Amino acid sequence: MEVRRLKSVSEFHEWRGLPPPEHPLISVVDYSKIYTTPTEGTENLTFDYYSIALKRGVSKMYYGQQACDFNEGVLFFMSPNQVLKIINNPNETIKRTGWMLLIHPDFLWNTPLAKTIKEYSFFDYSVKEALWLSKKEETIIHRIIQNIQQEYHANIDQFSQRIIISQIETLLNYSKRFYQRQFITRTTGNHQILERLEKLLSDYFSSDDLISKGLPTVQYIAGNLHISPNYLSSLLKVLTGQSTQQHIHHKLIEKAKEKLSTTNLSISEIAYELGFEHPQSFSKFFKTKTTISPLEFRQSFN
Repeated sequence: MEVRRLKSVSEFHEWRGLPPPEHPLISVVDYSKIYTTPTEGTENLTFDYYSIALKRGVSKMYYGQQACDFNEGVLFFMSPNQVLKIINNPNETIKRTGWMLLIHPDFLWNTPLAKTIKEYSFFDYSVKEALWLSKKEETIIHRIIQNIQQEYHANIDQFSQRIIISQIETLLNYSKRFYQRQFITRTTGNHQILERLEKLLSDYFSSDDLISKGLPTVQYIAGNLHISPNYLSSLLKVLTGQSTQQHIHHKLIEKAKEKLSTTNLSISEIAYELGFEHPQSFSKFFKTKTTISPLEFRQSFN
């Protein structure tokens, strides 16, 4: 698969037939002005910068093995070095609207956001996990984008970077709030994810996979649920207060308690069946999660 790598904001402008950016490290692009030839097909792209985009009518896009048609307005985040596949249909007339905010990491250099931006996990969500905004939310985000654009349109001075950074942080914090709203309001789909998660863990812990493979990883769980790991953990945090890793550990403790209370297996045998190489590791894990040792838990039933 040939991947086109765009190293700078200027390269993106040049590639899409746009005038050079007013600032070399940050740009708000009017998506309706992006040049597209009628014969374009599949494009595989990777950027060396962050991209936040509100897109409509962008054909079909793949990111994280998920596909989405942007016929409605959604907010989509992409971190550097991720691969984005766009499938353009040359026989389809597409009216593109929306905007793209391109932020090179060098623009964030020596600011607190350079470190904290990694805490906004939605930069690693897949396309299907994009943020669907209400009209009111879209208006809020659009105003922030206008503020950023107006600031770098003005004369650049010693305050410009600080003001734009604060606007970016505001945009990200609003996006985090709106994602929490989305987790809560999309109850049917989210509850189905929880049910599938419970069945997946139950099936795994009832099989021999624990012995042969050990504990399931977050990546394994997310992959089987067809969800990105960060999105799954964020969703679970909002709905249950626990991350994916905590859910896995909770299920393991449940299984351990079941074996300790209903079988005559030794602590070593139980540890082995639960995927622990050493009984001491199992005992330490159990006590960390329950405040008592496996033996003390078993004795409480006698």
